[in-house]
Amino acid sequence: MHQIEKSRSHELRRKRRRNALWFFAFVGPNLALIATFIYYPLGMNIYFSTLDWRMGSSSAKRIGLANYVEFFTSPGGLEVWRVTVIFTVATVAGSMIIGLLLALVLNRRLPGRGLTRTAVFSPYVLSGVGVGLVWNFIFDPNIGILRYLLAFIGRESPEWFINPTLSLVMVIIVYIWKNLGYAAVIFIAGLQSIPSDLMEAASIDGAGPFRRFFNIVLPLLTPTVFFLLVATILNSMQAFDLLRTMTPTGNGTNTLIFEIYLQGFGTYQRAGYAATISVVLFATLFLLTFVQMRFVERKVHYA
Repeated sequence: MHQIEKSRSHELRRKRRRNALWFFAFVGPNLALIATFIYYPLGMNIYFSTLDWRMGSSSAKRIGLANYVEFFTSPGGLEVWRVTVIFTVATVAGSMIIGLLLALVLNRRLPGRGLTRTAVFSPYVLSGVGVGLVWNFIFDPNIGILRYLLAFIGRESPEWFINPTLSLVMVIIVYIWKNLGYAAVIFIAGLQSIPSDLMEAASIDGAGPFRRFFNIVLPLLTPTVFFLLVATILNSMQAFDLLRTMTPTGNGTNTLIFEIYLQGFGTYQRAGYAATISVVLFATLFLLTFVQMRFVERKVHYA
């Protein structure tokens, strides 16, 4: 009896070793790629953030956390935070609110609905550089289309590219225009998943359009809202191509990721300081995602 149990135990260990070998045979290459192209660069970036290093220089000086202290205490670092928060909140709120309104309209049976949906979504798949170049022409205060539209009502075109506040407003408008189609399409999918019998029953009970929207539609859209909230926040905080194209020097549009470019590859050439901002951006995105997954998701209605 003891010999039988020993044989079974030995066979179980062999089976576990065989399964472990198969597991590492299939998963090992993926883990190696992730470690090589994600975790190793992340670790090196953290190391570079502790250096006073100029781009292209063969030597670097260890300065510990001095770059972090400078970023969180200097007026320039605080300005980057201010611009990033304004840009992110405005673009996320704008694209989601306008996208939801468009989805409510395009979810109805209207003539040309399919063509309209395509037209609304198409800016999202366009190149950010191409979109930026076209809108640069539109906002140009000398030859832009917007100049002639404002002149038609007796107004002069403001200096969008010189005034830092107007530059930020300009890129926010364009970014919302480019991305609201994505939010609209996702909201349409969420609206189509709502059972029609619920809406019909509420209508029979005398609930008006606003009451049906706030008591039925909006609660059932919370999974869609949650998904878009996470996705749009991450996308907005990593927006670069549009900002770089429309405001090459970052005049009032220095978000975190744009400041990384300006510090590392622009006129400053401060690779160590740029690495510091990269680490801060990574930590911010990680924290925002964790908070949303941990606390915001509790309010999501999946039933």
